[in-house]
Amino acid sequence: MPEKEAAIAPQGELKSWTLDTARVLYDLPFNDLLFRAHTIHRENFDPNRVQLSKLLNIKTGGCPEDCGYCSQSSHHASNVKASKLIDTAEVIAEARKAKAQGATRYCMGAAWRSPKARDEAAIVSMIEEVKALGLETCMTLGMLSPEQARTFAEAGLDYYNHNLDTSERFYPQVVTTRTFGDRLETLAHVREAGIKVCSGGILGLGEQEDDRIDMLVTLANLPTPPESVPINMLIPIPGSRLAEAKPVDSIGFVRIIALARLMMPQSHVRLTAGRAAMSDEMQALCFFAGANSIFIGDTLLTTANPGDDRDNSLLRRLRLEPMTLEAHE
Repeated sequence: MPEKEAAIAPQGELKSWTLDTARVLYDLPFNDLLFRAHTIHRENFDPNRVQLSKLLNIKTGGCPEDCGYCSQSSHHASNVKASKLIDTAEVIAEARKAKAQGATRYCMGAAWRSPKARDEAAIVSMIEEVKALGLETCMTLGMLSPEQARTFAEAGLDYYNHNLDTSERFYPQVVTTRTFGDRLETLAHVREAGIKVCSGGILGLGEQEDDRIDMLVTLANLPTPPESVPINMLIPIPGSRLAEAKPVDSIGFVRIIALARLMMPQSHVRLTAGRAAMSDEMQALCFFAGANSIFIGDTLLTTANPGDDRDNSLLRRLRLEPMTLEAHE
């Protein structure tokens, strides 16, 4: 089957994706791309329901990695101060609030290269106690060893977030303290431990369109694609290496959302960082193109999020309802 015909064939006929086959879809006329993505979305999900997650920063700043976009890197002159791991009781108190606000998944993030042995017991406790509230659990703690992944799986961890950020080609322009292969290795450890994978990337790092597409190709070609695919729009952080990055084109962003939906039809595609800078109309296009997950609350780690009032207003106007836990298990 020729490359162009293969890319436009009904979903499921492709055994693996290439940059060329994915690019054919990405370059479709905008209305055609959205029609195809929305059709696939309806075949796999209720298009009028959105999964709600809440993210808590459980250890802030002081990270030894040099990710060019991050406010928490010790390499950058941002105003974020390093902190110790917060108490489990504080985590549980915030998790209860998140559940009351409609969240079904609670995500906890620590600014580490990888967890230290001394912190593992506290992480296990957080997982177990959040899980006991009836919430799905997610952690993002940096790189994991196979043993750490198994420990957290045994505690009941549902998801592990570890973003690829961008393409393998462009990755060294964003991060130099670890490799693209390191990211894939942790994803493999997580999957082998029986934890669901949450992995996506960031648009606006200075990458080309092909880098964005190739990132999705890598994710879609994993032995099992991620169950959750967060797509971030860069929030330039003063003091970081990418503080002066150019804004992302809105239409290009929506195209990537649509492409993610077509390439990973059964994954939740999450609108993540950058929503505070998006118009309601841009977010509505993203939902139509296949996005069906957001973070609620007014903060994402150290950056702004739209907040409950704006989100509730938008979802109400679009007649979108929160997804129940049973609907995405």
